[in-house]
Amino acid sequence: MSEKLKYNRVLLKVSGEALMGEGQYGIDVRTVDQIANQVRNAMKLGAEVCLVIGGGNIFRGLSGAAAGMDRSSADYMGMLATVMNALAMQNSLERLDVPTRVMSAIPMMNVCEPYIRRRAVRHMEKGRVVIFAAGTGNPFFTTDTAAALRANEMACDALMKGTQVDGIYTADPKLDPSAQRYDNISFMEVLTKDLKVMDTSAVALARENDIPIVVFSIHEEGGFQKVLQGTGRCTVVDEKGEA
Repeated sequence: MSEKLKYNRVLLKVSGEALMGEGQYGIDVRTVDQIANQVRNAMKLGAEVCLVIGGGNIFRGLSGAAAGMDRSSADYMGMLATVMNALAMQNSLERLDVPTRVMSAIPMMNVCEPYIRRRAVRHMEKGRVVIFAAGTGNPFFTTDTAAALRANEMACDALMKGTQVDGIYTADPKLDPSAQRYDNISFMEVLTKDLKVMDTSAVALARENDIPIVVFSIHEEGGFQKVLQGTGRCTVVDEKGEA
């Protein structure tokens, strides 16, 4: 535990799209390396970090279902996509000499470890980064919900949502220049205003267990470290929602 950190143990949720870089599909190794470098620097500060990575850069279950696929099958395909992203992130972290374990909610012993809560906690206590793959292991649940679930199970101080923008806005700032950014907002406001931060199940789960959601830009240089220290540009979602 470090005195210079506002949050000591965190779960970092990164969308699959964040791994695409400038591409339209797949994994951009340089972008994965950039995110891995931020995780390494956070570990150097003394933080304990675990990750959940989406799979939208490879396959999105909802899109497959919308195209006529069975929803369960489409969601399982999306879960496999998250395992691919987790392995890519593990590779980048280990090239930076950061010990990393991938734990999958769907057992695939030749590829990664099965998810066992006590083992995951022990990995983190030993200074390893743990990447949780395959969502919750069940269809009809998003990786946002998986992130909120694992953050609770790991007793994290915060759920960090690394996005393309530096917080939560009243509208999409890329489409609406007049959109206003929130510094703080309550869980209830996020739900009632239907702000597309995370899905409602994830927000409700975080609210029930009093885990703040911190939304920041994953692409800002040093952004993750600054947010961990309480100095970065971000939006904090908590029960009070007060600045």
